[in-house]
Amino acid sequence: MDLSHVRAVASLPVSDVQKATDWYRDHLGVAPSRSEEVGTEFSFGGGTSFFLYPSRFAGTNKATAMALNVEDFDGTIADLRARGVTFEEYDFDDLKTVDGVATNPDGTKSAWFKDPDGNIIGVGTM
Repeated sequence: MDLSHVRAVASLPVSDVQKATDWYRDHLGVAPSRSEEVGTEFSFGGGTSFFLYPSRFAGTNKATAMALNVEDFDGTIADLRARGVTFEEYDFDDLKTVDGVATNPDGTKSAWFKDPDGNIIGVGTM
């Protein structure tokens, strides 16, 4: 079976779908593309999307749940900050953020924020 042609969708568990939908709409500036009883989908470029669904396990993941690959990192970070997004600070052996931004050895930058349920969302240029 070849799955290389299927559409993959990130799924993020949340405690309250409507609250999370409002937060993502207001903080990322993206309108939901589909809402139904089981959750809400947000569509991005290239046929990519993510889906919010109710789960009692919301907020239990301690790793990056989804990454946003952007062309204008600095502009995107500034826009997200203006929308009220707070970026995480990390200090690991091979990763240290300064004002919420990590500069990678190749010069690219990365940053992470959490949604109200604690899902970690990465922003970077790949």
